Amino acid sequence: MKFNTKIPKPLKQAYEEELKQYRLYLENKQYSNAWYHLERSHIIGQSYPIEHTYSHWLMLKFGFRQKDTKEVIGQITRLLVGGWKSFINHVPLGNTGGANVPPLKRMPIPNEIEKLLDIK
Repeated sequence: MKFNTKIPKPLKQAYEEELKQYRLYLENKQYSNAWYHLERSHIIGQSYPIEHTYSHWLMLKFGFRQKDTKEVIGQITRLLVGGWKSFINHVPLGNTGGANVPPLKRMPIPNEIEKLLDIK
């Protein structure tokens, strides 16, 4: 069994860029664009416990900010199980991480992210 502990540098850079875009859109109150980049950060980081957990933490905070009870409850659940699922490399690839999708559903990965994941 492979344990995922540290995200490879090219993925870390892409993950950080998505978070940078998330924060920029959030500051400008462009919430749908902010969420889009938060979902992308989740797809990139979901196989690594720290990044995966941090994406869900930001999603939880976003849910509170939006006063979205479903999102808040969904993120609390995901925070409890997401990190250890990453550690043992058992995540549904492509899942965007929001409470609007089932937590174990595999989803199509955007092409540019798939290319990144292939080169890790």
